[in-house]
Amino acid sequence: MNTSSSESHELHPADMASHTPLLHERPAASAVSAGQPLRGVAWFGRLCRYPPGLIGLLIVVLYVCLALFAEAIAPYSASEQDLTATLQAPSAAHWFGTDQYGRDIFSRVLIGSRDILLLAFSSAALGLLLGTSVALVAGYYGGTLDELLMRAMDMLMSFPALLLALLILATFGSALLNLVVCIGIVFMPRVARVIRSVVLKIRVQDYVTAAQVRGESGYSILVREILPNARGPLVVEGAIRLSYAILIGASLGFLGLGLQPPSPDWGLQVSEGRIFLLTAPWVSVFPALAIASLVIGANLLADGLMHALQP
Repeated sequence: MNTSSSESHELHPADMASHTPLLHERPAASAVSAGQPLRGVAWFGRLCRYPPGLIGLLIVVLYVCLALFAEAIAPYSASEQDLTATLQAPSAAHWFGTDQYGRDIFSRVLIGSRDILLLAFSSAALGLLLGTSVALVAGYYGGTLDELLMRAMDMLMSFPALLLALLILATFGSALLNLVVCIGIVFMPRVARVIRSVVLKIRVQDYVTAAQVRGESGYSILVREILPNARGPLVVEGAIRLSYAILIGASLGFLGLGLQPPSPDWGLQVSEGRIFLLTAPWVSVFPALAIASLVIGANLLADGLMHALQP
């Protein structure tokens, strides 16, 4: 459950070269050429014809659908206790078995998908928004402003991602909004570093020079010329951030700094069931499998988007 090793060494502040961590973080975004706007739904067709991307898309869509209709699908309440049926093995009555309080694990995994997806999508979107804003300003204006902004991003990246999240949550509490803001801040410098490299390539294009000659404002050039032509890398980076948000959210839940009981948070379920690994392993195994499958799906989707958006 610990993601600090992959995230904290994602990019050394003094090293601008890309590398290839477990989830293929930097290459996925950087492989999408700058200055290639998305055209219609052609990229979606390419995504669907690329088997890993299609599998990832189906997994993510499946979990989104399960989260939306979790209450209708779940056979039991997520918090309903039955002390006469504690730690029962998987059966026809309880597909994933029951936990130490007799709660149905299948229902808790289904209903818990809403929290993890809400957290993942919200924090990934926030990190993308913050990081892109910094990257646009730093990459376009350059000079001293670029140096100041990127050194600030380097300072944030010098903290291991999970440690920085722990510091923020220990200070402000573990409410859902705090979790979203916390993970968004963790993602901001990483997104900024990737998107800034794209902006540096786009700002020297002829259409940007033409807009400058016409006397358009910096804001107009950023919004109308640069940002639309950086959509490809943004989409890929967003998918990558989604997979990391799931991992960090689950890790925080496992450490007790995520959503608190009786929430059916997946990381929290794995943590609560770890003392029963020898006698009732299903208590932890099924939530852990849900985390792993959703992360794999998001990562496959990111790889598929990279393939689909390549010119």
